[in-house]
Amino acid sequence: MVAALLAAACLVARPVQVEKPRGWTPAESMNVRTVADVQPSPDGRRVVFTVTTPLMSGEKSEMVTHLWIAEAGGAGARAFTSGEKSSTGPQWMPDGRRIAFLSKRQEHANLWILPSDGGEAEQLTDAKSSISAFLPSPDGAWIAYVQVDPPTEAEEKARKEKTDVHVVDENFKRNRLWVIATAGKKEPRLLTPGELHVEARFDWSPDGKTLVFSHTPTPRADDWTQADLSTVEVATGKVTPLVHTGAAETQPLYSPDGRSVAYVASDLPPTWAGESFVRVVPATGGESRRLADTFDRRPALVGWSADGTRLYLHENRGTLVRFSALPIDGGAPIDLDPGDRLLTFGRMSATRTAVGLVAQDSDHAAEAFTATLSGFSVLQASSVNVDLPPHPLGRTELIHWTSSEGFEIEGLLTTPPGYEKGRRIPLILNVHGGPAGVFTQTFIASRGLYPIAAFAERGYAILRANPRGSSGYGTAFRHANRKDWGGGDFRDLMAGVDLVIARGIADPERLGVMGWSYGGFMTSWAITQTHRFKAASVGAGVTNLMSFNGTADIPSFVPDYFGAESWDNLELYRAHSALFQVKGVTTPTLILHGEADVRVPVSQGYELYNALKRQHVPTQMVTYPRQPHGPNEPKFVLDIGNRLVEWFERYLGPAR
Repeated sequence: MVAALLAAACLVARPVQVEKPRGWTPAESMNVRTVADVQPSPDGRRVVFTVTTPLMSGEKSEMVTHLWIAEAGGAGARAFTSGEKSSTGPQWMPDGRRIAFLSKRQEHANLWILPSDGGEAEQLTDAKSSISAFLPSPDGAWIAYVQVDPPTEAEEKARKEKTDVHVVDENFKRNRLWVIATAGKKEPRLLTPGELHVEARFDWSPDGKTLVFSHTPTPRADDWTQADLSTVEVATGKVTPLVHTGAAETQPLYSPDGRSVAYVASDLPPTWAGESFVRVVPATGGESRRLADTFDRRPALVGWSADGTRLYLHENRGTLVRFSALPIDGGAPIDLDPGDRLLTFGRMSATRTAVGLVAQDSDHAAEAFTATLSGFSVLQASSVNVDLPPHPLGRTELIHWTSSEGFEIEGLLTTPPGYEKGRRIPLILNVHGGPAGVFTQTFIASRGLYPIAAFAERGYAILRANPRGSSGYGTAFRHANRKDWGGGDFRDLMAGVDLVIARGIADPERLGVMGWSYGGFMTSWAITQTHRFKAASVGAGVTNLMSFNGTADIPSFVPDYFGAESWDNLELYRAHSALFQVKGVTTPTLILHGEADVRVPVSQGYELYNALKRQHVPTQMVTYPRQPHGPNEPKFVLDIGNRLVEWFERYLGPAR
């Protein structure tokens, strides 16, 4: 249904062109708007959502997000905020007459509120550090929010005097839970002092007297395994542990009657590629019970049904995301959507009658939708991408193949617009991150690091494969690359390339490979294992497991996958690191890396770059100032897309 609506909107908006269009380029894809944070109003008649576009004029290079509002059926859609300062995370107040949101109109992100019929926004908080999440109370009298610790006066003084030394793993800046009244005297009140780092997911009890929240000891990324649940009394600030086990407990949600709390618990002990389960515990504490397993055992909770008999959740299933209802009585999950397009879920309405979502597919850009929770009747709420250029898109199909050990693998194969069957063309293998990531059926011309539509326009085929280790195919599949990075998963990828060659599409003499993060690991691994690829690009890639483990912000990650620290099994780390297989590489390689990347430090890129340069392999390394693991400044995103197109055209030759 949604795909048909998207197609109809596209047909209405695209006039007949007299001249042949230029076709998709990385620059054209920057104009595709990102839609997110969709939430229906309490009465279900209206919807608020955000639209993000790049600001790249002059000295500006940032993404700007604004609030939009529309009727649930799409009528009267309009931008609700404007300017060069972003407004994000909108939520309806329970009365439906106001919308709360975050905006960095000053130095830090603060809470604002404005009438839903339009008018001046009122600033609620004047925090000296940024607020990252918030939630109105059921009666709208309060808003609870998470704010990171601001610098102290002594720290500010040390910074100015250039004596601001940093002792690693000391003096953490934790997230704290605060509340503020929405009327009368608006004095913020701290609820969680002490050594608790509050996570972004928390919930109000129906009577507004208590908050349940997930927390870890510190903000360290590795501490996710120690997440527990606690409650705090709003009037007194009394914190009471609710769930504290060896598993990681997150995503707490009060039931409509306030008697229970649903949450997601990891496997025991928690593992990076592990399982998670929905559990329910009495709100006053006690023994929890586990509900039925979900397909991928990695559920994300959306909310309770109005009658408290089931929980709504979403989860990856192959290249799509499924929305399901999980009965509280222990019954199996019930799929609610037809699964014919990729869905991303926002928030439920305050009345628990509708949910906001974003829908897209390979041929249609993302738009905001709402769906009723009785019958899952879908309405399109936005048409912000209907004015995209009418360039033809490459055809994307879901393909399947059997790899070694009998693994059934899926991949998304995109061929150029107007491709003629039987014509051999260059093929680029695109590898996802994770390794427990997954390629889904996103719009191929969307803004991103890998410009799929632009490559297709230039005559390339692109294969985005989901090898063993990917999410969306069950626990056994996700665990199948443990102690084996670059083994079975690499064979899965090569089998996919062989299939595209066997189908008469790929030219075996013009193959390329590219990927970011774990995709960068696999790209660096591929060029050390085979000379089949004539061009490669390693984006923020793990190239040396030992040095990565000693410099990343997640030192538990590789030992979890490989079952040992490097000093306990040195040979295992060496055997699966590209840097220790690098002798004899000949593939021209473009290396891309953010300079502020703490997940995969830039030194990983330099290690590969210097190893290739010393062997006189054609290589280029480009680093991006200020950029984390995923570059986010739009001028840099565009630069990456343009460099990738130029690099592969240089070494694979023009495809058209």
